[in-house]
Formats: sequence, C-alpha cells, structure tokens
Amino acid sequence: MGRYRPPVARSAPYITPEGARALREELHQLWKVERPVVTAAVHEAAKNGDRSENGDYIYGKKRLREIDRRVRYLSKRLDELTVVDRQPEDRDRIYFGAWVTLEDVHGNQHCFRLVGADEIDPAQHKISIDSPLGRQLLGRRLDDEISMAIKGATALCLISAVSYSTKSTSPTE
Repeated sequence: MGRYRPPVARSAPYITPEGARALREELHQLWKVERPVVTAAVHEAAKNGDRSENGDYIYGKKRLREIDRRVRYLSKRLDELTVVDRQPEDRDRIYFGAWVTLEDVHGNQHCFRLVGADEIDPAQHKISIDSPLGRQLLGRRLDDEISMAIKGATALCLISAVSYSTKSTSPTE
C-alpha cells in the first residue's frame, strides 16, 4: 500500500484580526522565547559527552526541529493570509467573520462564526468558510432557510441572527 495522498484543495487565505494576532504571538513565543531556551539546553547537553545516549540532547534536537518547522510554517502562512478587518456593507447577508445563529424546527439555536482554516475551533463555535456548512451559509440572508446535518439527520434551519461583532451572539453566552 502506497503513501500517496491526493492533493487537498487550498483553504481560503482569509483570517480575522484576532486570528492574525494569535498567529503572530505564537510565532514570537516560539522564536524569541522557547527556541533560545531549548538551544541553551541542547548546548549544555552536548557538553556531557556521548550524544548517542544523551536523552536531553536527543529530545532537545527533536524539539528544535519541531519549533523550526512550525516557525517556517507560520512565517509563510502569515505572508499568504489576508486580514479581513472591515465589515461588509450589507450586514443582513452572511460573509467571512460573521456570527450566525441558526434555529432548528424544535427551537434549538446553534451559533457559529465563519473563520479561516487557521482559526477553526469547535469549542468556541468557529467553523471554516471552506466547510460544507460554511459554504452553504456564505451569501445567505437573515431569515433564509438551509438544511443542516445534526446528529446524523438532516434538519431545516432558519438563519435567525447575523452579527459582525467580535463577541458571540450566541444565546447561551
């Protein structure tokens, strides 16, 4: 069995200002804070002699490779991304960065924010604009109906609220 994997479609190159700030903070933390500490630890471990059996040295070198890989990725990704920091003219229509509240036929409300691939976080109700639900929501208006898969079943949902604030419009928060 081969290791071939078909190419993945590139995600949309958009990010919210909060997401861009978080990526820059992670890059700074890795490059300016964590990497110098690990480099010093590897330097000290290298002084202990035989490196082939030196766990501190082996782990330190492995951690440096992980840090360098993530720093390279973040540097390239931040150059590619477009920060979307202005709100659209028509705020009743759903675009990138919108908080959307969906109401199903039972009256249950589901709140999501449409974000870029680098900010996806189900715990904070942030979904990608490239996800099936995200693509279905883009361009829709307040009071439009969409079909949504909930727990394996398809349900019709009504778009009951659209907001472009940085805070959630979720009724549970």
